[in-house]
Amino acid sequence: MQELERIPRLLRWLYPGLGVKRWYGLILLGMLVLGLGTVFLFNEYAWEVVTIAKSVEGATFTGALLALAGLGLVVFGVRGLVRRVARTFLPQREEELVDIMLSRAQQDSGLRIVVVGGGTGLSSLLRGLKQYTSNLTAVATVSDDGGSSGRLRTEQGMLPPGDIRNCLVALADQEPLMTQLLQYRFDGEAGSLGGHNLGNLLIAALTNLTGDFETAVKEMGSILAIRGRVLPPTVDDVAVCAKLADGTVVRGESSIAARGPAIEDVYLDPAAPAAVPEALEVIANADAVIIGPGSTYTSVIPNLLVPGIVEALRGTRAVRVFVCNVMTQPGETDEYTAAAHVTAINEHVKEPVFEYVLMNSERPAPEVLRRYELEGARFVEPDVEAIARLGFVPVSRDLLSEDDYARHDPRKLADAIMELIVSERRVVA
Repeated sequence: MQELERIPRLLRWLYPGLGVKRWYGLILLGMLVLGLGTVFLFNEYAWEVVTIAKSVEGATFTGALLALAGLGLVVFGVRGLVRRVARTFLPQREEELVDIMLSRAQQDSGLRIVVVGGGTGLSSLLRGLKQYTSNLTAVATVSDDGGSSGRLRTEQGMLPPGDIRNCLVALADQEPLMTQLLQYRFDGEAGSLGGHNLGNLLIAALTNLTGDFETAVKEMGSILAIRGRVLPPTVDDVAVCAKLADGTVVRGESSIAARGPAIEDVYLDPAAPAAVPEALEVIANADAVIIGPGSTYTSVIPNLLVPGIVEALRGTRAVRVFVCNVMTQPGETDEYTAAAHVTAINEHVKEPVFEYVLMNSERPAPEVLRRYELEGARFVEPDVEAIARLGFVPVSRDLLSEDDYARHDPRKLADAIMELIVSERRVVA
């Protein structure tokens, strides 16, 4: 290894064993033949100094053949070189290299989309959108205080990584095994590790190594080769608090979700955490901003309560869409229709921060609804007329997944959002 480090980086490509020198040689030979053919093809006097052709027409014909042969050698050499490199990084997908490159090129030039929210709904949306663009930014809430995230928040004094981790996994361009690994949760018999999520622990370790949560999230994104970015709305230690209909004040996301009187108001403590500047910047420069899906009071609204986020949303020229949940959240949005979700958000931000309301119109199967009703969740009715009366543009589509769960289908949801964005006159397809 020390011997290799003494060789200039450019010359390391010629090091024995890489299997690329033959392709370099073939490309060089092709360029020489191509150059010779070009001389015959475009210089009508070349036949006078060589004996390979006896006329101008012969020199032209010979030049064309040599140029084609040289071009073929160059193409074949480049193909061999690229496949040799691909075999190192994509050993199981070598034949798909061109398709992967074309797809990535299209995604890299895709629309700049910012998604604001939290929970599993947000990660599901990201899985769908990453098929269209790599210019994705997820702004995910950091106010969780339950489970593994809550324990790390208490024991390590760090921000809760749960929603951030879900977004990173959703945007990761890795094999399924890596996704399963990052979502792995130790069982209760694993001692002090019991209940912890491995992905959360990795983010905690990176936070300790880098000394900064935001940097740790960026490094985790680099490790996973994610398509896009994941940002917290703030890196301040904040808690979500709620005032209930009976006057009771509840502190903590996990406590708010518990059954009790209706929620009247949600606020942050401290009330004015500093926004992450990069989050404000991506919203200002976005082509589209998607708010939700996610728990309205504990995933969506907390992001909007961070000073600067609402102002950035009102100031952006982006298409702004609110994605309503498929089912109500027990203890949070019991009996809410789509219009009730919108009203709850408006009451907290005072002025509208989105233009469109995207709703699911397909009812889950009766047996699926019964299973959810046992847990206190009900279908969110897409009351289109009520949405329109509130001053928003209602968009109702079949967004339901085809499995046994009442949730958004990532592809259907992404398709509907892209159709809406492109149809808007501010964005050119």
